Amino acid sequence: MFIGRQNHWSVTKVYLFMLVVPLIGLLHPSVLPAQDAEPLTKLEGFDRYMEKVLQDWHAPGVAVGVVVKDKLIFAKGYGYRDYEKQLPMTANTLFQIASNTKLFTAVAVGMLVEEGKLEWDKPVRQYVPSVQFSNDALNNTVTIRDMLAHRTGITRHDMIWYKSDFTRKELFERLKYLEPRQPLRQTFLYNNLMYAAAGSIVEHLSQKPWEDFVRERILRPLDMHSTVFSVAEMKQQPDHSVPYREKRDSPQLIQTPHYEDIAGVGPAGSIISTLQDMSQWLIAVMHDGTYQEHQVIPSRVLKATLEPAIATPNIDLETRGYKELLNPIYGMGRWGASYRGHYFTYHGGDIGGCFSQVSSMPYEQIGVIVLVLCGHCGPLPTIITYNVYERFLGLEQTPWNERFLQIRRQAKAAGQAARAKAGGDRVPDTQPSHALADYVGEYEHPAYGMLKIGLQDQALQFDFHKIQLPLSHYHYDRFDTPNDELWGKWSVHFSTTPQGDVDTVLMSLDQAEAAFTRKADASLTDPTVLAQYTGTYETPTGVQFRVFLKDDQTLSLAFPGQTIIPMIPYKQHQFHRKAFSDVYYEFVLEKGNVTAVKVITPSGQYQSMRK
Repeated sequence: MFIGRQNHWSVTKVYLFMLVVPLIGLLHPSVLPAQDAEPLTKLEGFDRYMEKVLQDWHAPGVAVGVVVKDKLIFAKGYGYRDYEKQLPMTANTLFQIASNTKLFTAVAVGMLVEEGKLEWDKPVRQYVPSVQFSNDALNNTVTIRDMLAHRTGITRHDMIWYKSDFTRKELFERLKYLEPRQPLRQTFLYNNLMYAAAGSIVEHLSQKPWEDFVRERILRPLDMHSTVFSVAEMKQQPDHSVPYREKRDSPQLIQTPHYEDIAGVGPAGSIISTLQDMSQWLIAVMHDGTYQEHQVIPSRVLKATLEPAIATPNIDLETRGYKELLNPIYGMGRWGASYRGHYFTYHGGDIGGCFSQVSSMPYEQIGVIVLVLCGHCGPLPTIITYNVYERFLGLEQTPWNERFLQIRRQAKAAGQAARAKAGGDRVPDTQPSHALADYVGEYEHPAYGMLKIGLQDQALQFDFHKIQLPLSHYHYDRFDTPNDELWGKWSVHFSTTPQGDVDTVLMSLDQAEAAFTRKADASLTDPTVLAQYTGTYETPTGVQFRVFLKDDQTLSLAFPGQTIIPMIPYKQHQFHRKAFSDVYYEFVLEKGNVTAVKVITPSGQYQSMRK
């Protein structure tokens, strides 16, 4: 579902979501002509290995490419790029590489650093004043390296962009609503939105769209002519991939919709490419930015992306005793680690049933590209990548496939058992506090956007970022969706104001609970409507105060010598007071004219007349 993978597919985490059963797979090779026969001897028996892997994982299609020195010596498709139509995977099949886009964005930023338009380690706001974080400490401190190294202390918040229509500019403006969870530069917290923001910074400093900058400065010089940025462009080409996955509780393969709502967060994961094109990128990355004797990428930029920016724990060593990959660090757009004593750089990608891994061992001059087309096969890029390196290094093969298969089966059984116990905490025989129609409305969160609650056939309807599902009553004021095969289960809890109005929806999103507030009456954002409430009013004790429109066209209340009080739009003619939920204001109209304002509190109602 989400772009990118933290670290290298930590086996402890990923199998909470990968619940699958192996069936017999299919092998259909499509091979490039061998350019150098001697290195290919290292891959003797690899086809048999891949046939077994596809069978074990019931994988529709996989593509593998190997670069040695400055040549793509091996590129082969296994299985199908379209399982239903039995169309073979090839070296030229277009494929969503997801978070392997990130290194392209880091390199684009680096090119601007080389031009003196910003610096890696100075506050980014010095160069882009419009960037705004949640507090001044971050505004005055966060650098572009912090953003590209996932060390801002702000967690990922993927449901802000996922399935939403937010533009890149709108996502950039939402950074200010993201509160940090950890101190700056202390913890690795993967964040796609920071890469979307980095793309906006490229646009601001280059005065051209991120896509155009990457195309002109990277793709064209590397002859990556097949590479595109949208599913619509991809579908115009006949040789493109179609993702599939197994159903949750059966081995049946079903087609997965391409993830298309990617433009806003494009710099984090929108590139769609082929084995052939990606090999040209990897050759340049492995050779200090040089491709066919031309310096396409400044050498210093690529070196900067590998400089250790933040360290992460040896999770698999600590949890399972696996010690092949050790001491992973993140630079910018890629990882560095030791794999069985060899320096290893890599990054993964994951979106809509498409997985990728692009890696190299630069000192051995070996690079590997793995593209996997099956939504239930997240670990396969790592399994296959490690196997290729071990073959080329002459190492005994680690049983990665068997390790991951065991965890897969355990996770499947655990998931089935967990779903069987769903609803165990339900309190029986409760009723909603309101009629169903009272829950209907639009509820808004400043970062996540709009949640719509509708009513159809006497049942509430859930509509969030194009995810539309029915809601059924669980208990009290909690309603749940079905546990959908594609979208999962969503649970919403409604709460009320002290006045008894259904006002807020609480929903668990990403790493925390988010509160969506009922959108105010639309008329209360119209300056011409608000103007009718402005004027001078007098309290029963003779104190005069003003109701006025601020420059941002919101209504406020001012008593002499006191702090201005914002009036929060609520319902027609009614406004809340921000600091006190049990206090609100109601304007009194007579014959269409405002004559007074009442302040309504638990202790009574006080009316002030308009002068």
